Amino acid sequence: MRRAGHIELALGPRPVGVPLQRWLYETLRAAILEGSLAPGARLPSSRDLAARAMLSRGTVLGVFAQLQAEGYLTGAVGRGSYVTRELPDRRIDKMAARGAAPLAPLSEPHAVQAIALSARGRLLARSPFALGGRGAPARAFRASQPDLDAFPFDLWTRIAARRARRTRRDLLGDGEALGYRPLREAIAAYVGVSRGIACTAEHVAVLGSVQQAIDLGARLVLDPGDTAWIEDPGYPGARRVLEAAGARVAGVPVDAHGFDVEWARAHAGAARLAYVTAGRQAPLGPALSLERRLALLEWARGAGALIIEDDYDSEYRFEGNPLAAMKSLDGAGHVIYCGTFSKLLFPALRVAYAVVPDALVDAFAAAWSLTGRHVPLDTQSVLHAFIAEGHFGRHVRRMRMLYGERAQTLETAAKRHLAGLLHVPRPIAGLDAPAFFRPGTDDAAMAQRAARAGLETRALSFYAVDRAAAPGLVLGFASIDCAAIEAGVVTLTRALA
Repeated sequence: MRRAGHIELALGPRPVGVPLQRWLYETLRAAILEGSLAPGARLPSSRDLAARAMLSRGTVLGVFAQLQAEGYLTGAVGRGSYVTRELPDRRIDKMAARGAAPLAPLSEPHAVQAIALSARGRLLARSPFALGGRGAPARAFRASQPDLDAFPFDLWTRIAARRARRTRRDLLGDGEALGYRPLREAIAAYVGVSRGIACTAEHVAVLGSVQQAIDLGARLVLDPGDTAWIEDPGYPGARRVLEAAGARVAGVPVDAHGFDVEWARAHAGAARLAYVTAGRQAPLGPALSLERRLALLEWARGAGALIIEDDYDSEYRFEGNPLAAMKSLDGAGHVIYCGTFSKLLFPALRVAYAVVPDALVDAFAAAWSLTGRHVPLDTQSVLHAFIAEGHFGRHVRRMRMLYGERAQTLETAAKRHLAGLLHVPRPIAGLDAPAFFRPGTDDAAMAQRAARAGLETRALSFYAVDRAAAPGLVLGFASIDCAAIEAGVVTLTRALA
């Protein structure tokens, strides 16, 4: 009988980049399944195989242990390793052929029950977001994205490297539920100056997105069947989250003064929550007037309701200073104010924040610790340094000027080329602008025409809630330069004509 030490195994070359242990495991498993190593065959000793394959013995022992755990090998110390007589793959095949379940019998012998989504699951499965992401370079007229080429990535990288070299123990643990305290202090200072919001770090929660703030706020105050008000047309991501929380979502009309509070009180029933984009309404653009801000706050105080104020991009205001937030008027504590760095800096950062009223801070922190824990502390640390060293303020000021030039370019080019086809009101803030067709136009069909011409647009009908939106497109201008905007307008004119 041949000794195991004399068995020759044909081990092919290891592909570039494949770890040694993975390569050996896949080679031995393939040999077993293909029959090169027949059932009952004895393998070389781990010491002998390691010497011949020029591997460490620990690597070979690790592979043997994995194959044994998966049922391909059997054996014991001192007796050698053998291929099992009946391979696990073949046992599964036999059970399937008999109609038997591998793990546990089903209630009906030959039935396989599909996993059914819950009512909440079916709503969550209807995401309005592109699940494949938008990794390709921006084209005219991608909305809701800053100019990634204008971000100082070299500076950001240097700060990240410096922080990594000085990593402290407090950045290796769990940290506070509401986020990295120095970053929360910096955010509190920033919104105090730029938005007029009087708050401390105790009121600030660092999140992965504004979407999470909306979700947590809804889950904290809404029971199934409660009414939530939302702008109509309005942000689809908020609508889906509120519906998934069990709310009856009521769309409230938007006009030149923003969210129509009196209409909501008269026609949309008793609500427990209102979601508004007060600084720059998404997608139409007007700011919520002071009169309506005060009316909405009065309603919330009287109803014991929550307002979620999503201030997603109004830092980029091209005429005058950024408006004070509605939260700055909230003396009774009924507003959660939300902002995001993903639109101010770059989308992959995935850092947003919420300023939470006193009465909800503890509940919000507990809910966040259950559902999301916190954004990675090293990312928060780098962002804090970026803000504390003054880079954030300089970047926002520089981008405000750059995006203002691009907004002007879009307005001028639209007047020159799109007159009679598409009206683009003067953009005064944000990353994109609405553009309106004549009444009765099918804006979804027009968006498809633009897409066939290589343009990225979004139909205003995409934002409709309870009533048809005025037909139009959302045109992003921040993510592309002035030359691309000019060329995009010319292409759009040809596509629509």
